[in-house]
This record gives sequence, structure tokens and C-alpha cells, in this order.
Amino acid sequence: MNKQHIHIGTEDANHGFERFVETWERAEQGQIREAEVHLNFQDLSMLLSILTPRRLEVLKTLRQQGPSSVRALSRNSGRDYKNVHADVRALEGVGLLERTGEGTLQVPWDVIDAHVDLAA
Repeated sequence: MNKQHIHIGTEDANHGFERFVETWERAEQGQIREAEVHLNFQDLSMLLSILTPRRLEVLKTLRQQGPSSVRALSRNSGRDYKNVHADVRALEGVGLLERTGEGTLQVPWDVIDAHVDLAA
């Protein structure tokens, strides 16, 4: 079974566009076997404002325990519902969480590969 990866990092829009064009060309030539998913932020502070330690815990908990409601997630983690709800909205907004057909939350990723370019 293949693990689902998402690549997260900092990247300026021009570099992201160049990578997209290069990947498109490689796909047309049949050189790409699997799709890559990237989530890029303008800078490190923006990335860290979304991917906080508490939000990483939400992702890990959901990945380990399976789909859950916000209420069950807050109860099981011993956190305030309002705070968990805010974390879920932020993570869902950038695509790190998704809703199942039943409306519960799930994490479609097994691995988050993080990349921060210090010489940007």
C-alpha cells in the first residue's frame, strides 16, 4: 500500500509555477508515475501560523484514530471545543483535513514532508 504524501514548504509563486510547468511537461512525456501534492506558503511565518504544534496533534490524532467529529476530537484530546474547531477550520481551509461523506473529519495524508528554504 502506498503512503499518501503531501509536500509542505515555502516557495515563491514564480518557482512554484516553473515546477508546475516542468511537471506538466514530464507528465506529457510519460515520465511521471504518481501525482505529487504540494502545499506552499509565501514564507516560514505563514507556514507556522497554520501548522502549529496543536494543529499537528490534531492531524496525528485523526490519522491514528480515524475519522471523528470536532466534538469527539475535543473531548478525546481534553481541549476546548472552540479551540479545536478553530484549528480544524484552519487545517481544512488549506486542505490538510477533509470531510467524509458522513461529515466527520479525516486526514488523507500518511506523511507530511516539510521543506523550508533558508536562502530564499
